[in-house]
Parts: sequence; C-alpha cells; structure tokens
Amino acid sequence: MKRAIVILVLIGAVGAGAGAYYMRRNAGELQVNTAAITRGEIIDTVGSTGTLQAVTTVQVGSQVSGNIAWLGADFNSIVKKGQVIARLDPSLFQAQVEQSRANLVKAQADVSRAQADVERAKVTLDDANQKFARAKELSAKGLVTQADMDAAKVAVDSAQSALQSSQASLNSSRATVVQSQASLNQSQVNLDHCTIEAPIDGIIVQRSVDVGQTVAASMQAPTLFIIAADLTKMQVNANIDEADIGRIRPNQNVTFRVDAYPGEEFQGTVSQIRLQPVVVQNVTTYGTIINVPNGDLKLKPGMTANLRVQIARRADALRIANAALRFRPTNEMFVALNQPVPPELQGGGRGGRGRRNADTATATTTTPPAASSSTQANTTRPATPVPAAPSTEARGQADGGRRNFNREGGGFGGRGQGAGGFGGGFGGADGGDRQARMLERFKSMSADEQKQFIERIKGRGGDVSAFQKAMAPAGKGKTADSPIQGASTIDALFAPLPTIERPGRAWMYVDKQLKQIALRTGITDGTNTEVVGGDLQPGTEVVTGIVLPAAQRAAAGANGNPLLQQGNRGNFGGGFPGGGRGR
Repeated sequence: MKRAIVILVLIGAVGAGAGAYYMRRNAGELQVNTAAITRGEIIDTVGSTGTLQAVTTVQVGSQVSGNIAWLGADFNSIVKKGQVIARLDPSLFQAQVEQSRANLVKAQADVSRAQADVERAKVTLDDANQKFARAKELSAKGLVTQADMDAAKVAVDSAQSALQSSQASLNSSRATVVQSQASLNQSQVNLDHCTIEAPIDGIIVQRSVDVGQTVAASMQAPTLFIIAADLTKMQVNANIDEADIGRIRPNQNVTFRVDAYPGEEFQGTVSQIRLQPVVVQNVTTYGTIINVPNGDLKLKPGMTANLRVQIARRADALRIANAALRFRPTNEMFVALNQPVPPELQGGGRGGRGRRNADTATATTTTPPAASSSTQANTTRPATPVPAAPSTEARGQADGGRRNFNREGGGFGGRGQGAGGFGGGFGGADGGDRQARMLERFKSMSADEQKQFIERIKGRGGDVSAFQKAMAPAGKGKTADSPIQGASTIDALFAPLPTIERPGRAWMYVDKQLKQIALRTGITDGTNTEVVGGDLQPGTEVVTGIVLPAAQRAAAGANGNPLLQQGNRGNFGGGFPGGGRGR
C-alpha cells in the first residue's frame, strides 16, 4: 500500500513539473507559424449546381380525345421516327368518317340533280324564245292579239328566271360537295390521329398513360410520352450567381460530380450563357448550359451536378498560402518581438480590431486590395477592398499598380508601339493624343492589316470599338466586319477575361524580426494564390500567424480588448484577433 502511494506521489510530481514547464514556456515564448512558398497547380473556379438533361426532349401528345386501346412502347424503349407507339380507340372517329363520306355522296347527287334542272330550264327558255318570235311575226301581220303577244313575252322572262335559279342551285350543290369533302378529310385526319407515332429517334424516358385510360384533348394536347433524342450527349442546366456570371465565358472547361458516382469526375464545356435572369427569394441567377459527353450512359436526366467552372489555370505556379496574405501584424506583436513598428504601418488607413496599444495612439495598417479571396466551397471570388483613407504607402502601391497596368499593355501608352502592345483602352495623361495618332496610323493600314490589328487587340481584351468605327464607310456605323453583324448569338461577342494581377504583401520571420515583402498576386483557388511578382522563391517561409505569450495576451485584454485573451485559440491573422490558424 505504501509503495502504491509513493508511486502515485511521484507520478503527480512529474506531471506537475511538466505542466509548470510547459506553462512557463507558453507564457514566455512567442509562437510564429509559417508556411513555405511552393510550386504547383492553381485552378480558379466558380462553383454552382445544375440539373442534367437531354439535349433534345420531345413531349408526345394526342390531338384527339379517346381511350388508349394499345401501347407499343414503355419506359426506356428505343424508338425510331415514324414508329407506332400508341393507338386510341378509333370506333367513334371511324363512324364520323363514314358519315362524312355519306354526306359527300349525297352532295354529289344533289349536284347531278341541279345540273339536270339547269338543262331543263335551258330547254324551257329556248321554247319560250321560239314562241315569242313566232308571236311577233303573227302580230306584224295582225293575226294575234296584243294579249297573246304579252303572254309570250312573260313566258320568256319566266324561263330566264327559272334558268338563273337552277344555276344558283347547281352552284350551291357544288359548294356543298366541297364542304362535305373537307368534312370527310377532317374526319379522316382525326381517325389518323388515333395512331400515335414517334416524331424522332430516341428513348422513352416517361410514359404517362396506360391501356384503357381516357385522354381529353380540349385546351391542350395531353402528354403521353417524353422522348429524349440522344442520351450519349447531354447538358447541364446550371444556375450561376450574378456575382460570378461576369467571369463565365463560352468554351470554358467544367468539372462536376453527381451523387450516383461520388468518386468519379465528369467533364463538360460551357456552350451558352442565357440572358434571362431567374430571381428566387431576391437571389438572381443566370442559366448556363454546359455540354456533357455521355458515351457510357452513366449520366441520367434529372441528376444533380455539383460543378466547378474553370476560369483560369496555372500548371506550375509559384504559390503562397492565403493565410500569409491575410496576416497583418499588430502593435502588440512588434512589442513582443522587441521590434519598432515600421513607419509605413503608423499612418492612417483601415484599422484592425486587434491593433490597439494601451500606452500609445492606435496604429493601423492599410490592407492592400485583393490580397485574399473567398474560401467557400467550389467558389473563388476576388476580394473587394473596403474604401478607406489611404496611407502614403497605399497610394504609392495603387499608383504603381496603375503604372504597371499600362506598362503591361493594359492601356495605350504602355510597352510596344505595334498593335500587340495595346490592350484595354487609351491610358495615361496623353491618352487622347495617343489615340488620335493610333487612329491615323490605323486608317493608313490595308484592310487585312486592320483586321489583324483588331484581332490582336481583342485577344488582349482591349476595346476595339474606335477602330471598328474607323473601318466603317462614311455615314454608316458598322461594316460587314463588325462582330455584331457577323455573330449569330450574343455568346460570341463576350470579351475575353482580363489577366488577374493585384498588389499584395507578406511577412517573413528573419532573425526573430518581421520583414515585409511586397509582391504581386494572380489567380487563387481559395487556399493558395499565384505569385507573379516579388522576391520570393520556392521554400521561402512566410508568416501565417503569431500567438502572443500568455502574459502579453492578458495585458492586452486588461487594456481594453478582452478578445486578445483568446489568442491561444488561433493566430493573429486577417486583421482581427484569432483570424486564421497557422499552417
């Protein structure tokens, strides 16, 4: 028993000593979390969901009402164009056909009788004319009275009236024949509609009726079958959020997954961006059609696709962790490092909630625009900087970014004097003069050179409207070479996406001191960001967060920021306490 007590006391003493050691180390040491610069693939994507559907779907209905007498196709049946897939009971329509045929025969008989009446009226008129002529000859010799003369004249007039009446009856009978023929044709068409044929080659994906069921075709044709034309070629109807639709272009690659095959990824291509907005609970989306090959018939209509539209891709990019771009050191961190606050961080700018000092005035850090991006699943959006009073450093970076934009071909007045060096617009203070000179030079080019010039500018995402107007004849706003006249759909007129390049900053931990590094960033996948400019090499460690010693966290909390007492839960990054865990 004594031995057990001694062992327990020894274990307790060792545990207490170890706890005290770690508490002292945690209370007195600064923890700096870093991540290495690496090389690898970065894919900028836009995430969404959509529904798989056949490229062509036809609803087969009935134009007449009746009972289903026979079905020649079922679910998943492969049918050919013209194949009989259903029949309605034809007895009622057959009776209508027979009745219409009888009416036609009767109308034809009436025509024959009317023709006979016309012939008889003609004979009567000829006889009356002869008698009237004879009466006039006898009247000239004084052999007949005037009364007989008048009677002969009345007989002629009566015969003429009878002929006209017979002719009208004949015309009416002929019209009745035409009407009876039309009624017979209509009855025959109704009878033919009792036989339902497949309008296209395809597969039955829906059957809505059974034998014996009555269908009523009153205001609209009832749907009997739905036929999908070709399930080896399908499409995804995706709803892209209005915040991301500006980055979608035709022919972009799309990858997606379906719940039926969780371990398999399917490929597709953007084919159409529909301009009809869909508003659901104040959320606006736009339908985007994505063509998908389905040669193995794994995909089925109605499946939900969780897709990612590939906006940009870099196969071997220099990558920096987004946590390093979000990291902003506070005054407390510089105090813990025995390092003076850099002058550029002491100016005005956007403040952070973890950057207070109890003994000195608050020093804030200006966050460079677009250094971070959204880390939502399957969605990457460039961050929008919050407007603030910029510091001297921030203004210098903004001016440098604009100069770099012009220098890289973003505006006229940049690098190069040919068409290849001009991009989005006429930039710089002398942009107007430069534009005039370029237009004069453009007008002196041949037609082929002008087309090549415009294509090069369009390839860089530049505005070509001024040059297109310069190509147009006098008095006309467009020519045959205008893209609006040459395009068949609006999708062909979308301008290419501009190259993403923004200023950013990161921090290195060198000789127990923080060192700031200016850089330029490109696309991001939500976790890493492409580095396109700056003094960084693969393997370089950059700071992602700093955990202050416990004593300094307690002091900072006592000075009016209780949130800083929770710093042991995470690193100080992103401009607020506990903003991001170290890597």
